[in-house]
Amino acid sequence: MAKSTLLTDVTIVTIDGQRRIILDGSILIQDARIVQVCSGKPQELPENTTVVSLPGRVIIPGLINTHAHLAQSLLRGLAEDLPLHSWLCDRIWPLEAVYGGEGDQADGYVAAKLTIAEMLKSGTTCFLEAMLTHGSGIDNVARAVSETGIRACLAKLVKFVETNPALNIADARDKDLSHMSVDSLLAARSKHHGGADGRLHVWAAFGTPRGAPLSSFKTVADACHENGIGLTMHCAEAPADLGIYRDVYGGMSPMEFCTAAGIIGEDRRTVLAHMCHLDLPKDAELAAKAQGTTVAHNPSSNLKLASGIAAVPELRSAGVNVALGTDGAPCNNTYDMLREMHLAAILHKGVRHDAGVLGAHEALEMATIYGAKALGLEKEVGSLEVGKKADLVVLDVRQCWAAPWDPARVREGGMDPVSLVVGSCTGRDVELVMVDGETLVEGGRLVGFDEAALSEAARRAVKGIQERSGVKATPKQGWLIE
Repeated sequence: MAKSTLLTDVTIVTIDGQRRIILDGSILIQDARIVQVCSGKPQELPENTTVVSLPGRVIIPGLINTHAHLAQSLLRGLAEDLPLHSWLCDRIWPLEAVYGGEGDQADGYVAAKLTIAEMLKSGTTCFLEAMLTHGSGIDNVARAVSETGIRACLAKLVKFVETNPALNIADARDKDLSHMSVDSLLAARSKHHGGADGRLHVWAAFGTPRGAPLSSFKTVADACHENGIGLTMHCAEAPADLGIYRDVYGGMSPMEFCTAAGIIGEDRRTVLAHMCHLDLPKDAELAAKAQGTTVAHNPSSNLKLASGIAAVPELRSAGVNVALGTDGAPCNNTYDMLREMHLAAILHKGVRHDAGVLGAHEALEMATIYGAKALGLEKEVGSLEVGKKADLVVLDVRQCWAAPWDPARVREGGMDPVSLVVGSCTGRDVELVMVDGETLVEGGRLVGFDEAALSEAARRAVKGIQERSGVKATPKQGWLIE
């Protein structure tokens, strides 16, 4: 007999084609899928349906993080107030290069499980891992995805030796180059793609082009296209990157490079992260023409590392799909997509002195249906519609920080529930999370997780990583720690 659950007496922000907001409605779920979304209550229910009454709550689609580094939750707070070059070369890469351990004690497994736990508790039900290194181990991360119930696209890093000595970039991870080849990518895809009951997808990842031959990128991009593998890349993130593209790659702009290398194209699925330093409007037009291309906007990370601010309004006006990402803990300190939505919804207003640009509604779309489109999953997730997977988040908005929210007054000109969600909610407000119709967070607590044990494992892991790498956080000058 199919498992049946009714969520009722609740406000529902569907993000469907009509962008319906149901102020007092119900969602009926059978097994993994949504079978009814309606105002009021269904007239008939299947036998043995579990009814969950949720007055004072809001249901939104599960949030989709299109740029996250799972390994980096262990490195939270270890690279503060540094520009990108020092942040990478002096802290993050040396730390990531010494990840080790096996089984339950593997650093990559502990980090992945810690990140997923934080994601689920703050409403993320699906993510794109942006750059799985050899040290993290795709087996470790795939295991964590399978055990936790989350939906995931894992992009395995394919890396080349950089040939631009003028940049003075030393990557400690280069010792593992033989494990970051096209062959290793294809082997990982063969082993893991479609795993975790169909929730796991294997992608490919590039780092920022800084001198490796364009032909190397094209070889991998073509292999991805031939094998139906999605591709993600850090692109035009730092202020110097636009000049590097022009100087190293024959005067090309970032999107001219991506086009020539086959990274983007009409029939290729690609997520380009950051995109802060483009040659506009040319690059926006090229990205829009490549209809399978999405930009993953990472406002917190870009601000913290002083990278810049992506021209999201211009990209959207050109027709580019733009989704949202948190990046990693060392450059954001959190994987909370609700916080990221809030920043995305106010940042561009201040930059452009235009209060009407990119607000709460578009930020929520970026974190849901646009993210699903980025990953090629828009027919399965990203909105609350009949036939789609039951990936959803229940937010408890009965607390004082949500007042005077009142669903009964919305039609009279009261607070818009989307403004409430994006403007006032954070991960603290997540009460219930479902993926594939399975409850993974209930009462604000993870189901089947020992959070205390996971946090203790994380403390042990980072202690060993720091001892092996010799990398330590720098105390703030003038502040006394006793």
